Amino acid sequence: MIIAKNIPISKVISGTWLSLMWLVLVCTASYLFYVYFLNRYVIVPSLVPSILGPALAFFIGFNNNQAYDRWWEARKIWGALVNDSRSWARQVIYYTSANSSEEINELRKLRRSTIYRHIAFLYALKENLRGSDEKSFKKFLKPKEYELVNSNSNIHNAILNQQSNDLEYLAKKQWIDGFRFVEMNKTLTRFCDHMGMSERIKNTVFPSTYIFYTKTFIWFLIVSITFVSSDLVGTWSILIGVFVGYIFLVTHKVGLTILNPFEAAPSGVSLDQITRTIEINLLETLGEKDIPEPTQNVNNEYIM
Repeated sequence: MIIAKNIPISKVISGTWLSLMWLVLVCTASYLFYVYFLNRYVIVPSLVPSILGPALAFFIGFNNNQAYDRWWEARKIWGALVNDSRSWARQVIYYTSANSSEEINELRKLRRSTIYRHIAFLYALKENLRGSDEKSFKKFLKPKEYELVNSNSNIHNAILNQQSNDLEYLAKKQWIDGFRFVEMNKTLTRFCDHMGMSERIKNTVFPSTYIFYTKTFIWFLIVSITFVSSDLVGTWSILIGVFVGYIFLVTHKVGLTILNPFEAAPSGVSLDQITRTIEINLLETLGEKDIPEPTQNVNNEYIM
């Protein structure tokens, strides 16, 4: 996620220089083609870019709006995960109670494993959304649990199943009452909802035809503007085509950068930061001493 208030001009140039080079080449070729060949047979009417420009602007605006909706929905989902994760840790610790000393020791171990397992769930979900095989969730699970969940195609869902087993065990041992059981089960259900909504965003591919035709029409607009302005300003039409084309191409590219919000990109949702924040909060709630450092930003520009 980009956190810088001002983007350095060097970043803008490094991200768009290739498009700018193509613009110069295409506009130059269009000008030469029109002046030395096409205008002998036909004069391109100014009506073409006049109609195409506004229509294309609305089309790009629609695409960018849909891309931002995907990004913002993803951010809201993981914001809700932060709150529900903190609630889950409090429920595990303060909703449960035992009487005998043996039961208290067993309950403490169960609390710890349950909270650690939830951290594993978050890391497994994050790695699935980013298509990573890092398996950093392994250190939060017991060896037998890791072997069990790792054999499943949906690891984070398998971890939630283990949480449900422990919740059922708490009820059987009468370490929680019926009301608290229902509340904790609702929290697990919300985790499943957040997981499903995240998977829906990741697995729903934005129609490639939108992207293809938008790019095609942008280049058609660039060529037509160069043609039309050639009769009016001569070689300056190359600069005009480059200027107008750069605006349309960069605006379209901005939308594409947030189209897949879970990608490990500066413009994506900062899953590394969010999962690490939840991990720190839960370990502190548990009273652990070995607390990891927060995720650091990169050059005060973005955080992953």
